[in-house]
Order: sequence, then structure tokens, then C-alpha cells
Amino acid sequence: AFLDLSGPNEIKGVWKGSVTLPCVYVPVQDFVQQTLTWTVVHDQSSGTVFRRDGSGDHVLLSKYRDRVSVPKDTPGNVSLHILNLEMADRGTYTCQVTWTASNNSQTVKEIATKVEVVKVAVTKPVIVAGERGLTVPAGARTSLSCVASGSPPIGYRWFRSSPGGRARLLGHQAELAWDSPQPSDSGTYYCEAENR
Repeated sequence: AFLDLSGPNEIKGVWKGSVTLPCVYVPVQDFVQQTLTWTVVHDQSSGTVFRRDGSGDHVLLSKYRDRVSVPKDTPGNVSLHILNLEMADRGTYTCQVTWTASNNSQTVKEIATKVEVVKVAVTKPVIVAGERGLTVPAGARTSLSCVASGSPPIGYRWFRSSPGGRARLLGHQAELAWDSPQPSDSGTYYCEAENR
């Protein structure tokens, strides 16, 4: 279909998790995307969440600042990604795209997606253990991943055991990486996962 936006009618997101509201089209050679706007209608209010035009990307509602993004380098993909979902984020989101043709005529299409935000039952994080006794060559980039499931958001901490039973905190990401590990990096490492 010619410049038709596609995406689901309804999406359920998990409180404190993230969600992507799909809005995609197949690019057509003689049509250039001019503007993209994502608007939302909540219970009583409405507003523009995100706008992309010739001057760049703009997040217009302050409560979405640092929480929303739209892919930049994937032509035809103008999906809205929302991080750290709040209960107040539920509502109907509309993706509207305007294209200009080579003869300067304009085409406008829009698609709406209803977003529900649900709370999941609280569960403690469960860590999937990695293989024990991992051996890697010196200088070869390597990493350890902490894979945990449970109610979001999940925070991670990596430790290394040191002499005397002390533990040294190494990082707060799910992955602990070395660009060029050395023999001195040998040791016992462990991960801690925590949620509310």
C-alpha cells in the first residue's frame, strides 16, 4: 500500500518497563518525509509528545523528556519508544507523518494506538547462572552477562572477590566487559540483581 502507516491498535506496557509503539511505512522514492508528530490523548488532556521536522527532534511534553525516542537512521520506521512507563502514560497515541512529493504536493497519514499500562505481580529477580570456570585468552575482548528476570526495574551490581573475603564493586550494568583482559583479571566474579 502506498505510504500507508502500519502498527497495532492496542499495546499493553508494564509499569516501570519500556514499550515501543510501532509506526512504519515503506519509503517511496519521490516522497520525502517532512514532519512526524506523536500526540497523546489522556483521560482529560492532550498534547504533542514528539515532533521531528527540518530543525531536528523535539520532545514537547516535559514529563516525556529523556524517556522517549524515535529511530533516526531506519527509513520508514518512525516508531515511538517510551522508557520507564508511568501509570499516567496510558492513553491514545497518534503517529502522523507528512510527506512532500517532487511536485510539492503533500500527503498526510496517521495511525492511532491505545496504550494500557499494567502492574505485574512483584517477583524477586532470578539470575540465570553462567558457565563456571570460564577461560579466556589474554587481550581478547570478553564479557560476563547477568541475566535476571522479575518485576522491572531491575538494577545490577558486579563484584569481584578479593583476598580476606572482601568484595570489590565493579559496575552497575547487566554486562561486565573487558576490552583487553590480563592475567591479573583472573578471579571470582559475581552479580547481584535487585528490584523494588
